Amino acid sequence: MAKMMDMETKIGRRFEGEVAIVTASTQGIGFAIAERLGLEGASVVISSRKQKNVDEAVEKLKNKGIEVFGVVCHVSNAQHRKDLIQKTVDKYGKIDVIVSNAAVNPSVDPLLRTLEPILDKLWEINVKATVLLLQEAAPHLQKGSSIVIISSIAGYNPQPAMAMYGVTKTALLGLTKALATEMAPVTRVNAVAPGFVPTNFAAYITKDEDVKKVNEEKTLLGRLGTPKDMAAAAAFLASDDACYITGETLIVAGGLPSRL
Repeated sequence: MAKMMDMETKIGRRFEGEVAIVTASTQGIGFAIAERLGLEGASVVISSRKQKNVDEAVEKLKNKGIEVFGVVCHVSNAQHRKDLIQKTVDKYGKIDVIVSNAAVNPSVDPLLRTLEPILDKLWEINVKATVLLLQEAAPHLQKGSSIVIISSIAGYNPQPAMAMYGVTKTALLGLTKALATEMAPVTRVNAVAPGFVPTNFAAYITKDEDVKKVNEEKTLLGRLGTPKDMAAAAAFLASDDACYITGETLIVAGGLPSRL
């Protein structure tokens, strides 16, 4: 733990003068990414479905000396997506980084028992919304810009209790490749695939101590990931330190099996 705390004091300023949008960023991994980018000098635009959550997150980031702007955005809402991009450009004049983090997992039913409206919602928010948001943003992205898509270790091996969620995360691996090809050489596109991270979104991992222990033991490092672990990976991929990396997915899962 002391080593992790030391790392926090060594954060650089790789995003000085840059503007970064992070979706679903008022808590959990999204908030940690916004915080990391902001601490490294970016002006960050955070968003969430509820004004109250946006206001609270903005206050927390401002208290850390971060330049932050909050916008209500439900990523499945076309006008919200348009507003998120336009308000960012109106305020800051440009967009350098977009982190697409929004996702839902409304069902633990087996695939063959999952109702069609649930299937539609999973696809709409977890996959389609990223494409539609980038359609809005693309005209404003300059050479050297970067996209980071948040996928999941579940994309490599969808589990029974979250099968369709996992399938949508698999789709994001392909989407990353396709967008990287289409947006090159102006914009780099990469993904982060988090392992088990105990956030509100994944409360089922930690609410039962036995389940938590089992998941910890599955990792090589003997612990669950943290939002800050994921933020560090996303910041790396978004930064010029990764300027020769595009179309790739960085697995941040403590050594959980994924691929050869």
